[in-house]
Amino acid sequence: MDFNAYEAVFQEILHNPSPAAPYNNPDYLNYTKLNWSRQSRWLKTGKLNEDLATAIKNIKEEQHWIIITEPWCGDASHSVPFIQMLATLNPLIKTDYQLRDSPPHLIQQYLTNGTSKSIPKLIMRDKQGHDIAVWGPRPAECQILYDQLHKEKADFERTKIALQQWYNDDKGVSLQRELLLLIQQ
Repeated sequence: MDFNAYEAVFQEILHNPSPAAPYNNPDYLNYTKLNWSRQSRWLKTGKLNEDLATAIKNIKEEQHWIIITEPWCGDASHSVPFIQMLATLNPLIKTDYQLRDSPPHLIQQYLTNGTSKSIPKLIMRDKQGHDIAVWGPRPAECQILYDQLHKEKADFERTKIALQQWYNDDKGVSLQRELLLLIQQ
């Protein structure tokens, strides 16, 4: 699906009086509401890295960017908007948004550490369909924070707040720095 269809999935969930699982769970529905707000905010206020924007504009051959995500995913709400804004800078970049928990279950080929279905994932492919680069599920600095919280056995609430604060403070800078390195390979 394209980005507009992905946004329509959000809207269907948010406006359905009886959403399907997992959104029939109030926690998942609340995450989705928050994530819609976060994603919308970044799409309006996110600032693109000039070097990265230039590198993307200079891509000369078609690329296919597959973004594996879900509306309930907090990490995705902070990364996907920047990925989308960047992809729109070059008409040679085609995007395909895939839901992690729906067929074709592409996530199975891009497990984090070989076992985790962590999202979001960005798969960059050339016009022949070969992977150029894979990024995700979160910027390296944020992953360090997450790993530390996990090591400390922090509860979900503490982890959620700490990651949210990290993303708010970072403003997409780390993600874009990492993507620039991937594109310059």
